[in-house]
Amino acid sequence: MKSIVIGAGFGGIAAALRLRAKKHNVTIIEKQNDLGGRARVFQKNGFTFDAGPTVITAPHLINELFELFHKNPKDYIDIAPLNIWYRFIFDDGVQFDYSGNEELMKEQIEKINKTDVKGYEKLVKFTKKIFDKGFTELADMPFDKPFFMMKQLPALLSLKSYKSVYTLVSSYVKNDKLRRMFSMHPLLVGGNPFTTTSIYGLILYLEKKWGIHYSMGGTGKIIKGLERLMIEEKIEIIKGKEVINIILNKNKIQSVRLDNQNEISANNVICNADPASVYDKLLVQNNYQPFFKWKKKRMEYSMGLFVYYFGTKKIYGDVQHHTIKFGEKYKEHLNDIFNNKKLSSDISYYLHRPTATDKSMAPEGHDCFYVLVPVPNNQSKINWSTEGDKIKNLVIDKMEKDLLPDLRKNIVEEKYVTPDYFEQELSTKHGSGFSIQPKFTQSAYFRFHNKSEVCDNLYFVGAGTHPGAGVPGVLSSAKVLDKIL
Repeated sequence: MKSIVIGAGFGGIAAALRLRAKKHNVTIIEKQNDLGGRARVFQKNGFTFDAGPTVITAPHLINELFELFHKNPKDYIDIAPLNIWYRFIFDDGVQFDYSGNEELMKEQIEKINKTDVKGYEKLVKFTKKIFDKGFTELADMPFDKPFFMMKQLPALLSLKSYKSVYTLVSSYVKNDKLRRMFSMHPLLVGGNPFTTTSIYGLILYLEKKWGIHYSMGGTGKIIKGLERLMIEEKIEIIKGKEVINIILNKNKIQSVRLDNQNEISANNVICNADPASVYDKLLVQNNYQPFFKWKKKRMEYSMGLFVYYFGTKKIYGDVQHHTIKFGEKYKEHLNDIFNNKKLSSDISYYLHRPTATDKSMAPEGHDCFYVLVPVPNNQSKINWSTEGDKIKNLVIDKMEKDLLPDLRKNIVEEKYVTPDYFEQELSTKHGSGFSIQPKFTQSAYFRFHNKSEVCDNLYFVGAGTHPGAGVPGVLSSAKVLDKIL
């Protein structure tokens, strides 16, 4: 059985390994010269910048890939738990250290609003129920049949899936700061907390269950470990070649064509690429059914990302590994990003400082960072060639004021990416950071299916299919593939 995997992000690599464990003859094709997709690595003058995911949750999903071949994950990767998961900083200077230490959590909640401690406890209990159904039971189940979706509806409705994450959190917690903190998780998978189905409240409990971890040497070291495993298990890896066409014979794929015009035949094709881009660009000769055309057209896409990578000659020792800084406004800011598609100077941002845990990420005596700012996707028509530098300078000004004094004069290395990078380099539709938004009407059966609706032997893994974005989501999508192929 010959299987081709297009795209070598976490989802594609996991799919390739799971198929290889079933004795498929597997070729994985990556258009970049390095593997990882969103989890690529940028290296500059001794600094190592993880390009994408930095928060590792549910590490057992990564370990499983090594265990499929009776290998010890510790021989390949080193994943360490963090004590403080996120430091939240509000516009008025209030700080909150978010962790798995429930006593410290309640002490800090009490300082902000004493009456919300009980609400927080109830919220955690409710998110456990969501987690038990949405993750434990359904994250690796195929949602390609309407009947299966209908069977789940009573349980999903009892879990208040019709509510948004923010509305759910607000029903338990009254303080505005706490509502922001406990509802921010959809942003980690590309959703607006005010429109994302409350099913994604399960992320709050998922973190509690397994903690938040860091891969020593960066997330890129996990990719390197998995690449080594693929080589050992005789998976063919093609880098620096792009699939430009999927060639059909009636309703079945017979081969894929690369940008060097080579054709590779296959029994099955698994796409880790963004489904919308695959359907738009690689299967253009397919005459889609009206219902599928409508479904594809109605999809709403996640926000874009502006990510600024920088190294400093000064060490900022009091900055945590993960910091989330909220701007003055929350709902209005998110409305500008997701609906109005416009930039604002009142930004929120996520700052990653891996050197807080791992000194190897920067030269001696230096510090390494990236800052991620949610921005509108490219449906906004923003000209990033002119706006990129403006956003960069705005972000530096904010960080200098909030967290990193004298930052500008201490920066010695820098690079940034905009939604243009996601659209051009990672082939995401509209330069979205996480493919389609995780709304209820775009979840489970309503997402792009893991088994294509238009071809007999085309399958999807990754952020745009079930169960969704985030490292646990894309790794789980490869477990869905395990069940249907």
